[in-house]
Amino acid sequence: MRAICIGQAAYDITLPIDHFPIENKKTRSMDKIECIGGSACNCAYLLAKWGIETYFAGVVGNDYYGDRIKEELDNIGVNTKYLEKEDNCRTTSSYIIVNTTIGSRTIITNRDKELVLENTSTNDKFDVILLDGYEKQFATKIIKENPKAIKIIDAGSLKEATVELAKMVDYIVCSKDFAEEYTKRKVNFNDLTSLIAIYTALQKDFKNKIIITLEDKGCFVYDNGYKLVPTLKMKAIDTTGAGDIFHGAFTYSIANKFDMIKTLKIANIAGALSVTKVGGQYSIPTLDEVMGKYDQCNKPRKST
Repeated sequence: MRAICIGQAAYDITLPIDHFPIENKKTRSMDKIECIGGSACNCAYLLAKWGIETYFAGVVGNDYYGDRIKEELDNIGVNTKYLEKEDNCRTTSSYIIVNTTIGSRTIITNRDKELVLENTSTNDKFDVILLDGYEKQFATKIIKENPKAIKIIDAGSLKEATVELAKMVDYIVCSKDFAEEYTKRKVNFNDLTSLIAIYTALQKDFKNKIIITLEDKGCFVYDNGYKLVPTLKMKAIDTTGAGDIFHGAFTYSIANKFDMIKTLKIANIAGALSVTKVGGQYSIPTLDEVMGKYDQCNKPRKST
Protein backbone atom coordinates (compact mmCIF):
# COMPACT_ATOMS: atom_id res chain seq x y z
CA MET A 1 0.00 0.00 0.00
CA ARG A 2 1.52 3.29 -1.13
CA ALA A 3 -0.03 6.70 -0.47
CA ILE A 4 0.78 10.22 -1.60
CA CYS A 5 -0.41 13.39 0.12
CA ILE A 6 -0.36 16.46 -2.13
CA GLY A 7 -0.69 20.02 -0.92
CA GLN A 8 0.43 22.50 1.66
CA ALA A 9 3.35 22.24 4.04
CA ALA A 10 3.72 24.93 6.68
CA TYR A 11 5.71 25.69 9.78
CA ASP A 12 3.52 26.37 12.82
CA ILE A 13 4.44 28.65 15.70
CA THR A 14 1.92 28.33 18.51
CA LEU A 15 1.53 30.65 21.49
CA PRO A 16 -0.76 29.20 24.17
CA ILE A 17 -2.50 31.65 26.51
CA ASP A 18 -5.44 31.31 28.90
CA HIS A 19 -7.57 33.98 27.22
CA PHE A 20 -7.92 35.65 23.85
CA PRO A 21 -5.73 38.79 23.63
CA ILE A 22 -7.27 42.24 23.79
CA GLU A 23 -6.51 44.43 20.81
CA ASN A 24 -3.81 47.06 21.41
CA LYS A 25 -2.81 45.43 24.71
CA LYS A 26 0.26 43.37 25.60
CA THR A 27 -0.27 39.70 26.36
CA ARG A 28 2.41 37.34 27.65
CA SER A 29 2.63 33.69 26.65
CA MET A 30 4.75 31.46 28.89
CA ASP A 31 5.41 28.92 26.17
CA LYS A 32 6.08 28.62 22.42
CA ILE A 33 5.56 25.44 20.41
CA GLU A 34 7.08 25.06 16.95
CA CYS A 35 6.29 22.16 14.62
CA ILE A 36 5.39 21.27 11.06
CA GLY A 37 1.87 21.91 9.80
CA GLY A 38 -0.31 22.19 6.73
CA SER A 39 -3.19 19.88 5.89
CA ALA A 40 -1.54 17.44 3.48
CA CYS A 41 1.73 17.56 5.40
CA ASN A 42 0.03 16.58 8.67
CA CYS A 43 -1.85 13.78 6.90
CA ALA A 44 1.40 12.44 5.44
CA TYR A 45 3.01 12.51 8.87
CA LEU A 46 0.10 10.57 10.41
CA LEU A 47 0.00 7.94 7.65
CA ALA A 48 3.72 7.27 7.95
CA LYS A 49 3.47 7.17 11.75
CA TRP A 50 0.67 4.60 11.39
CA GLY A 51 2.75 2.38 9.12
CA ILE A 52 1.70 3.24 5.56
CA GLU A 53 4.36 3.86 2.91
CA THR A 54 3.75 7.55 2.28
CA TYR A 55 5.06 10.24 -0.06
CA PHE A 56 4.53 13.97 0.31
CA ALA A 57 4.33 16.39 -2.62
CA GLY A 58 4.47 20.11 -1.99
CA VAL A 59 6.78 23.08 -1.96
CA VAL A 60 8.67 24.98 0.73
CA GLY A 61 11.22 27.75 0.70
CA ASN A 62 14.92 27.02 0.74
CA ASP A 63 15.16 28.28 4.32
CA TYR A 64 15.25 27.18 7.97
CA TYR A 65 11.54 26.37 8.12
CA GLY A 66 11.72 24.39 4.90
CA ASP A 67 14.67 22.41 6.26
CA ARG A 68 12.77 21.64 9.47
CA ILE A 69 9.72 20.41 7.56
CA LYS A 70 11.81 18.07 5.41
CA GLU A 71 13.73 16.82 8.43
CA GLU A 72 10.58 16.00 10.41
CA LEU A 73 8.96 14.21 7.45
CA ASP A 74 12.14 12.26 6.77
CA ASN A 75 12.46 11.27 10.42
CA ILE A 76 8.95 9.76 10.56
CA GLY A 77 9.54 7.88 7.31
CA VAL A 78 7.73 10.03 4.72
CA ASN A 79 9.36 9.91 1.29
CA THR A 80 10.10 13.56 0.38
CA LYS A 81 11.33 13.09 -3.21
CA TYR A 82 8.39 15.27 -4.38
CA LEU A 83 8.99 17.99 -1.79
CA GLU A 84 10.40 20.96 -3.71
CA LYS A 85 12.54 23.73 -2.28
CA GLU A 86 12.08 27.14 -3.89
CA ASP A 87 15.01 29.56 -3.66
CA ASN A 88 12.99 32.72 -4.30
CA CYS A 89 10.10 32.09 -1.87
CA ARG A 90 9.67 31.72 1.85
CA THR A 91 8.18 28.65 3.47
CA THR A 92 4.53 29.06 4.43
CA SER A 93 4.30 29.90 8.12
CA SER A 94 1.34 29.92 10.49
CA TYR A 95 1.16 31.90 13.72
CA ILE A 96 -1.37 30.37 16.08
CA ILE A 97 -2.90 31.84 19.22
CA VAL A 98 -4.40 29.07 21.34
CA ASN A 99 -6.88 29.91 24.07
CA THR A 100 -6.21 26.93 26.35
CA THR A 101 -9.23 27.72 28.53
CA ILE A 102 -11.70 26.74 25.81
CA GLY A 103 -9.40 25.10 23.25
CA SER A 104 -10.04 27.57 20.42
CA ARG A 105 -7.28 28.63 18.06
CA THR A 106 -6.82 31.68 15.85
CA ILE A 107 -4.48 31.19 12.90
CA ILE A 108 -2.69 33.80 10.81
CA THR A 109 -1.00 32.19 7.81
CA ASN A 110 1.58 33.76 5.52
CA ARG A 111 1.88 32.00 2.15
CA ASP A 112 3.84 33.34 -0.80
CA LYS A 113 1.65 33.50 -3.92
CA GLU A 114 4.58 32.31 -6.04
CA LEU A 115 4.97 29.13 -3.97
CA VAL A 116 3.84 26.56 -6.55
CA LEU A 117 5.11 23.03 -7.22
CA GLU A 118 6.84 23.15 -10.60
CA ASN A 119 8.49 19.75 -11.08
CA THR A 120 5.66 17.49 -12.24
CA SER A 121 7.74 14.49 -13.35
CA THR A 122 6.84 11.27 -11.53
CA ASN A 123 7.91 7.66 -11.77
CA ASP A 124 5.91 6.10 -8.93
CA LYS A 125 2.48 4.50 -8.76
CA PHE A 126 0.10 5.06 -5.85
CA ASP A 127 -2.79 3.18 -4.28
CA VAL A 128 -4.11 6.14 -2.28
CA ILE A 129 -4.11 9.87 -3.10
CA LEU A 130 -4.95 12.54 -0.53
CA LEU A 131 -5.39 16.16 -1.69
CA ASP A 132 -5.99 19.39 0.22
CA GLY A 133 -6.82 21.71 -2.70
CA TYR A 134 -3.30 23.05 -3.27
CA GLU A 135 -0.95 22.10 -6.14
CA LYS A 136 -3.81 21.54 -8.59
CA GLN A 137 -1.60 20.87 -11.63
CA PHE A 138 0.47 18.18 -9.93
CA ALA A 139 -2.59 16.67 -8.23
CA THR A 140 -4.45 16.40 -11.54
CA LYS A 141 -1.48 14.67 -13.13
CA ILE A 142 -1.20 12.14 -10.30
CA ILE A 143 -4.94 11.40 -10.47
CA LYS A 144 -4.74 10.76 -14.24
CA GLU A 145 -1.66 8.56 -13.87
CA ASN A 146 -3.28 6.45 -11.13
CA PRO A 147 -6.87 5.83 -12.26
CA LYS A 148 -7.38 2.86 -9.92
CA ALA A 149 -6.14 4.68 -6.81
CA ILE A 150 -8.45 5.65 -3.96
CA LYS A 151 -8.78 9.43 -4.20
CA ILE A 152 -9.71 11.62 -1.22
CA ILE A 153 -9.87 15.40 -0.84
CA ASP A 154 -9.76 17.45 2.34
CA ALA A 155 -12.12 20.26 1.35
CA GLY A 156 -11.49 22.59 4.25
CA SER A 157 -12.24 25.92 2.62
CA LEU A 158 -14.07 26.97 -0.52
CA LYS A 159 -11.53 27.63 -3.28
CA GLU A 160 -11.89 27.21 -7.04
CA ALA A 161 -9.11 24.63 -7.20
CA THR A 162 -10.66 22.62 -4.38
CA VAL A 163 -14.03 22.53 -6.16
CA GLU A 164 -12.42 21.40 -9.43
CA LEU A 165 -10.31 18.71 -7.76
CA ALA A 166 -13.32 17.54 -5.73
CA LYS A 167 -14.98 16.46 -8.97
CA MET A 168 -12.10 14.04 -9.66
CA VAL A 169 -12.06 12.10 -6.39
CA ASP A 170 -13.93 9.21 -4.77
CA TYR A 171 -14.39 10.80 -1.34
CA ILE A 172 -14.96 14.42 -0.40
CA VAL A 173 -14.38 15.03 3.29
CA CYS A 174 -15.50 18.61 3.65
CA SER A 175 -15.79 20.98 6.56
CA LYS A 176 -19.06 22.50 7.69
CA ASP A 177 -17.75 25.85 6.40
CA PHE A 178 -17.11 24.46 2.91
CA ALA A 179 -20.52 22.78 2.82
CA GLU A 180 -22.35 25.93 3.94
CA GLU A 181 -20.47 28.30 1.65
CA TYR A 182 -20.75 26.06 -1.41
CA THR A 183 -24.48 25.34 -1.02
CA LYS A 184 -25.35 28.76 0.45
CA ARG A 185 -27.31 26.98 3.17
CA LYS A 186 -26.85 26.94 6.95
CA VAL A 187 -26.64 23.94 9.25
CA ASN A 188 -29.22 23.89 12.02
CA PHE A 189 -28.29 21.21 14.54
CA ASN A 190 -31.83 21.25 15.88
CA ASP A 191 -33.17 20.34 12.45
CA LEU A 192 -31.60 17.33 10.74
CA THR A 193 -33.32 18.21 7.47
CA SER A 194 -30.95 21.19 7.11
CA LEU A 195 -27.97 18.78 6.96
CA ILE A 196 -29.82 16.49 4.58
CA ALA A 197 -30.56 19.41 2.24
CA ILE A 198 -26.88 20.46 2.24
CA TYR A 199 -25.70 16.88 1.72
CA THR A 200 -28.15 16.36 -1.15
CA ALA A 201 -27.01 19.56 -2.87
CA LEU A 202 -23.35 18.55 -2.60
CA GLN A 203 -23.99 15.05 -3.88
CA LYS A 204 -25.96 16.36 -6.83
CA ASP A 205 -22.98 18.41 -8.01
CA PHE A 206 -20.08 16.13 -7.11
CA LYS A 207 -21.61 12.64 -7.48
CA ASN A 208 -19.19 10.92 -5.11
CA LYS A 209 -19.08 9.86 -1.46
CA ILE A 210 -19.39 12.88 0.80
CA ILE A 211 -18.64 13.29 4.48
CA ILE A 212 -19.34 16.58 6.25
CA THR A 213 -17.22 17.18 9.34
CA LEU A 214 -18.94 19.03 12.17
CA GLU A 215 -16.11 19.64 14.67
CA ASP A 216 -17.21 18.60 18.18
CA LYS A 217 -20.52 17.28 16.82
CA GLY A 218 -18.78 14.55 14.81
CA CYS A 219 -19.60 14.06 11.13
CA PHE A 220 -22.52 13.45 8.76
CA VAL A 221 -22.76 10.85 6.01
CA TYR A 222 -25.20 8.84 3.92
CA ASP A 223 -24.55 5.15 4.51
CA ASN A 224 -27.73 3.09 4.17
CA GLY A 225 -29.50 6.15 5.48
CA TYR A 226 -28.45 9.59 6.69
CA LYS A 227 -26.32 9.29 9.82
CA LEU A 228 -24.78 11.72 12.27
CA VAL A 229 -21.73 9.93 13.69
CA PRO A 230 -20.89 11.53 17.07
CA THR A 231 -17.37 12.09 18.30
CA LEU A 232 -15.82 11.72 21.75
CA LYS A 233 -16.35 14.51 24.24
CA MET A 234 -12.90 15.70 25.30
CA LYS A 235 -11.65 18.73 27.22
CA ALA A 236 -10.10 20.73 24.38
CA ILE A 237 -6.80 22.49 24.97
CA ASP A 238 -5.86 23.12 21.33
CA THR A 239 -7.93 22.20 18.28
CA THR A 240 -5.11 22.98 15.80
CA GLY A 241 -4.70 20.15 13.32
CA ALA A 242 -7.72 18.18 14.55
CA GLY A 243 -9.28 18.31 11.10
CA ASP A 244 -6.04 17.23 9.42
CA ILE A 245 -5.74 14.32 11.85
CA PHE A 246 -9.35 13.34 11.12
CA HIS A 247 -8.52 13.27 7.39
CA GLY A 248 -5.34 11.27 7.93
CA ALA A 249 -7.16 8.68 10.05
CA PHE A 250 -10.01 8.58 7.51
CA THR A 251 -7.50 7.93 4.71
CA TYR A 252 -5.77 5.18 6.72
CA SER A 253 -9.09 3.48 7.42
CA ILE A 254 -10.37 3.66 3.83
CA ALA A 255 -7.03 2.33 2.60
CA ASN A 256 -7.47 -0.63 4.95
CA LYS A 257 -11.00 -1.25 3.62
CA PHE A 258 -12.83 -0.57 6.89
CA ASP A 259 -16.55 0.02 6.46
CA MET A 260 -17.73 3.62 6.45
CA ILE A 261 -19.08 3.82 9.98
CA LYS A 262 -15.97 2.19 11.48
CA THR A 263 -13.85 4.57 9.39
CA LEU A 264 -15.68 7.62 10.71
CA LYS A 265 -15.57 6.42 14.30
CA ILE A 266 -11.79 5.95 14.05
CA ALA A 267 -11.35 9.36 12.39
CA ASN A 268 -13.53 10.97 15.07
CA ILE A 269 -11.47 9.35 17.84
CA ALA A 270 -8.16 10.44 16.30
CA GLY A 271 -9.39 14.03 15.96
CA ALA A 272 -10.85 14.07 19.47
CA LEU A 273 -7.68 12.74 21.12
CA SER A 274 -5.62 15.36 19.31
CA VAL A 275 -7.36 18.33 20.97
CA THR A 276 -5.95 17.35 24.37
CA LYS A 277 -2.41 18.39 23.33
CA VAL A 278 -0.89 21.59 21.96
CA GLY A 279 0.55 21.67 18.43
CA GLY A 280 -0.82 19.93 15.35
CA GLN A 281 2.12 17.58 14.72
CA TYR A 282 2.65 16.83 18.41
CA SER A 283 -1.01 16.02 18.96
CA ILE A 284 -1.14 13.19 16.38
CA PRO A 285 -2.02 10.09 18.42
CA THR A 286 -0.50 6.66 17.82
CA LEU A 287 -2.46 3.99 15.99
CA ASP A 288 -2.48 1.90 19.19
CA GLU A 289 -4.03 4.78 21.15
CA VAL A 290 -6.79 5.25 18.59
CA MET A 291 -7.59 1.57 18.10
CA GLY A 292 -7.53 0.99 21.86
CA LYS A 293 -10.07 3.75 22.34
CA TYR A 294 -12.13 2.40 19.42
CA ASP A 295 -12.22 -1.09 20.97
CA GLN A 296 -13.14 0.41 24.35
CA CYS A 297 -16.01 2.43 22.87
CA ASN A 298 -17.35 -0.48 20.82
CA LYS A 299 -17.29 -3.28 23.38
CA PRO A 300 -20.55 -5.25 23.30
CA ARG A 301 -22.73 -4.34 26.23
CA LYS A 302 -23.39 -7.11 28.75
CA SER A 303 -27.01 -8.10 28.99
CA THR A 304 -28.62 -7.77 32.39
